[in-house]
Amino acid sequence: MSILINKNSRVIIQGITGSEGTFHGKQMLDYGTNIVAGVTPGKAGFKALDDKIDVYNTVKEAKAATNANTSIIFVPPRFAANAIIESIDSIIDTIVCISEGIPVRDMIEVKNRLDNSETTLIGPNCPGIISVDECKLGIIPSFICKKGTVGILSKSGTLTYEAIDQIIKEGFGVSTAIGIGGDQIIGSDMTDILTLFNNDSETDGIVIIGEIGGTMELDAAKWIKENCNKPVVGFIAGQTAPKGRRMGHAGAIVSGGDETAEAKMKILEKSGVKVCKTVAEIGQHMKNLLEGNNNE
Repeated sequence: MSILINKNSRVIIQGITGSEGTFHGKQMLDYGTNIVAGVTPGKAGFKALDDKIDVYNTVKEAKAATNANTSIIFVPPRFAANAIIESIDSIIDTIVCISEGIPVRDMIEVKNRLDNSETTLIGPNCPGIISVDECKLGIIPSFICKKGTVGILSKSGTLTYEAIDQIIKEGFGVSTAIGIGGDQIIGSDMTDILTLFNNDSETDGIVIIGEIGGTMELDAAKWIKENCNKPVVGFIAGQTAPKGRRMGHAGAIVSGGDETAEAKMKILEKSGVKVCKTVAEIGQHMKNLLEGNNNE
């Protein structure tokens, strides 16, 4: 089973005629994603992705024509917030925003709109989602994936791929993998996605990958301790990062206290998460937990 997206998702690509929208749109289509329309202002009447997909001027028009319920955004950062808001206003159920570098001020407005809607936003500045063998939204390489029962949740793009590889090397597979993004303001946080995985009857174990900076992992640890009934393996990136220096993501900066990697690892461990010291341990620890190894 999958969360958020599946083979029945009816997908719009916002920015479909741009280079990123075209390149990744073709890969998504080849994977079997049910792309029903594209949106680029001023390009209504055109066809995209080798003339297979109709292009509309607005999300509202695309939804009216296709009954779309899902959108993925490949739009330059200065326009991306408006693209998200357009989909929220059009009552799109799930939005994935890949765009990197959206101004914080713009995301404050997006977050306000989001909190007053029923829409789920993944990202921005994320690799997207893949529900294996059903639907791919974003840039996660599909060839590394195999269907299974482990859910993967990550703030890091490349470490999402590494976690997938680790799980598959141990003989397991992935239900859904999600990169939520590492910006200061994002749509869905770790607790939101953990809740979905915990309620999914066909996800047996969960991998969470966090990083230095912010308190999201601490909130997730508390939720896991109080609510999660599935084994969780965790890893925190940035263990050697110096205090006060941003590492990679806009949100990955340590101001002190519980925002360090060491502190987060200890708190997660106290909450029942099997914490890995290196990424290379993720697969083995999950295998031990799923097979009931008492050493875990």
